Amino acid sequence: MQLEIIIQNSLKQIINRNMFILDAHLDLAMNAIEWNRDLTQSVQDIRKSEYGMTDKPDREKNTVSLDAMRKGNIGICVATQIARVSSDNKLPGWNSPQQAWAQTQGQLAWYKSMEDIGEMIQIKNLMELNTHLELWKNDTVSKKPIGYILSLEGADSIVNIDYLEKSYNLGLRAIGPAHYGPGVYAYGTDSEGGIGIKGKELLKKIEELNLILDATHLCDISFWETMDIYNGPIWASHSNCRKFVNHNRQYSDEQIIELISRDAVIGIPLDAWMMVPNWIRGESTPESMGVTLDKMIDNIDHICQLAGNALHVGIGTDLDGAFGKEQTPLDLDTIADLQKIPSMLSKKGYSKIDIENIMSQNFIEFLKRVWK
Repeated sequence: MQLEIIIQNSLKQIINRNMFILDAHLDLAMNAIEWNRDLTQSVQDIRKSEYGMTDKPDREKNTVSLDAMRKGNIGICVATQIARVSSDNKLPGWNSPQQAWAQTQGQLAWYKSMEDIGEMIQIKNLMELNTHLELWKNDTVSKKPIGYILSLEGADSIVNIDYLEKSYNLGLRAIGPAHYGPGVYAYGTDSEGGIGIKGKELLKKIEELNLILDATHLCDISFWETMDIYNGPIWASHSNCRKFVNHNRQYSDEQIIELISRDAVIGIPLDAWMMVPNWIRGESTPESMGVTLDKMIDNIDHICQLAGNALHVGIGTDLDGAFGKEQTPLDLDTIADLQKIPSMLSKKGYSKIDIENIMSQNFIEFLKRVWK
């Protein structure tokens, strides 16, 4: 009985304080540049600045700012560059890889400008990671920079293989070959096809540079072809389970088991259409569909059950990834509300160590293995 009380008190202590969080997928530069959001402002001030705007469906409904990340103790994120080439893709994009490259470099310039004013700091190696983690343990530092690991979502902007090495030298540490539709190097969500010769060349260079391959968005055919030939580090920054939403954007149990076998970590996103079936964009609402953070817990738990442990799942919210509160759990107002997750996991029976692993340590330990 006494041991049970000690365990319960320990869990209460870890839950009552803000746990350190790593979010494995945030489109920060896209929001800053394409949505014209000043992420140094509070979420509430950004909403006020968008009052009456109708050019995008998520105006006044944003959930992310650097201030909100600090309030939620989200000290590290995987921050993206993203630019699609539209030649074989019906979705909006650039007309050439060179234009897409220029877009990603503008996004990188924004991250660098955030570094210049102490809002963010890039993490590229093990020493920088450890230094940053120690900084965030220091309670005497009032305003800590958000650490970011640079990732490219969709490889269309890689003009040729030489550009991948150029990107690596600029700090790129993770890359997803595909996004939505057919891409230059692989087929993504809602498309069908393999990785082809260019895709194979890309994978070879990714492995050579020890970049992290992000398997998110690869269509099933491209996913399995990649698994056949790629032997480097791999994660899935923001993917849910097909068990709950039967769509090619989510992973089947077979794919999850394959990723687990490769010591991957899968980040769980908070885009409502990936959390409940039969979501209709522009019509469904979190209230009408009952979308809460409990759906995130379901996805976390399913991966843990398949793995037999809590070592292969983390947080990869994709918040403000071209959607806002109109398409996120109704019990989340800003990204700081990720701090609700530890108590929810505790009620599900997860231990203190399990919860810490899910909130940040699984991705941190993954990075330490890759960068050792």
